[in-house]
Amino acid sequence: MKAKNPYLKFASQSVAKPYFVFAMILFVGQILFGLIMGLQYVVGDFLFPLIPFNVARMVHTNLLIVWLLFGFMGAAYYLIPEESDRELHSPLLAIILFWVFAAAGVLTILGYLFVPYAGLAEMTYNELLPTMGREFLEQPTITKIGIAVVCLGFLYNIGMTMLKGRKTAISVVMMTGLVLLAVFWMFAFYNPENLARDKFYWWFVVHLWVEGVWELIMAAMLAFVLIKITGVDREVIEKWLYVIIAMALISGILGTGHHFFWIGAPEIWLYVGSIFSALEPVPFLAMVLFAFTMVGNRRRNHPNRAATLWAKGTTVTAFLGAGVWGFLHTLAPVNFYTHGTQLTAAHGHLAFYGAYAMIVMTIVSYAMPRLRGIGEAADARAQNLEIWGFWLMTLSMIAITLILTGAGAMQVWLQRLPSDGTALPFMETAGQLAVFFWMRLAAGVVFLIGLFCFLFSFKQRSRVPVTVAAAVA
Repeated sequence: MKAKNPYLKFASQSVAKPYFVFAMILFVGQILFGLIMGLQYVVGDFLFPLIPFNVARMVHTNLLIVWLLFGFMGAAYYLIPEESDRELHSPLLAIILFWVFAAAGVLTILGYLFVPYAGLAEMTYNELLPTMGREFLEQPTITKIGIAVVCLGFLYNIGMTMLKGRKTAISVVMMTGLVLLAVFWMFAFYNPENLARDKFYWWFVVHLWVEGVWELIMAAMLAFVLIKITGVDREVIEKWLYVIIAMALISGILGTGHHFFWIGAPEIWLYVGSIFSALEPVPFLAMVLFAFTMVGNRRRNHPNRAATLWAKGTTVTAFLGAGVWGFLHTLAPVNFYTHGTQLTAAHGHLAFYGAYAMIVMTIVSYAMPRLRGIGEAADARAQNLEIWGFWLMTLSMIAITLILTGAGAMQVWLQRLPSDGTALPFMETAGQLAVFFWMRLAAGVVFLIGLFCFLFSFKQRSRVPVTVAAAVA
């Protein structure tokens, strides 16, 4: 490897940089396709037949999943060596897996865009092990196998690093979340013919990822950054971490039941799903208290103001999106009317942004100055630009959430509540919501501007000298 970066504790942490960079490139792609979809909501033939709505949506959601996975992997490659107090087991393997995963992701997206989906299934021999055609799991079987192989290689690499080094609560929680992520991915290969059974197990991937094991990964990343930027004793932060992950697992696993309300599952799920879903905001509220308490009790004023803002902001936004907006329509008597409306989209957008996009940007904000060899933080101008990006993205996403909430409430009023035959058909209802979709599109443009502010902030260099001893502390 090249000469050691003086701002990294271990040279092998540098393998995180390409993962972070590629994650941000895919993030830009995700937002661009989101804007295309937003315009197609109000201009139905925009880019048709070049990019039909169903293809744009498939690319938008798949890019979301893939860039977050790249972000998680980069975070693990950065924090596991520090937590284990040793070099990464195999930096070469990490780089090889990066190129394999990147190539598989790019080829899959190109397949969505340039090959009819049925043709893509035939081209990739889906008939040998049929797994395609399901929402969020549209990837060809060969891509799914590639993701599984990359996960195994990745887990081997960080697992060997941990086994040979120090074990901490943060590394163990991070590893547990990543192992369970790979385990639940295996349900992507199970595609029963019975639709109710398919949906039952499909949620084992979709729900138990985002409302279960990903929360462990988020909590570990947050705890790591808070230790670094606050100087609070590790023992204090680890106690908070254990409480948070216990609540996340209990509420998240049994909270899966709120997806079983209307798919033919036993009636007991109406009660189990409602009760434990109502508890899902609790771990996110605990994260808010955790972050603000640690920052309030900090023993040092870290020069990276932007990273501190991201660390606090991700907990608040995740609590609002995953907690409050999730609770708004999770109880079975309410969900009976709101299921599948724009309220679901409101919750999904703010939850994914707050809980997972923001935690990845938190660790990118903290680690990138070090990975670039410029110190603990960039200069004031760069940080101010990044902070502008934080507020533009966060406020525009909150605006999108409020707009979609209004659209969902009107959708319920026009389409779901009337029982006297006056309910409007779906397409006529959508026409009544056009003003909401125009506002959402405008907010999406502001979000993209904020993302560019975030990315352009990394072009700036630090002019503040930082001692090597302080940089690796």
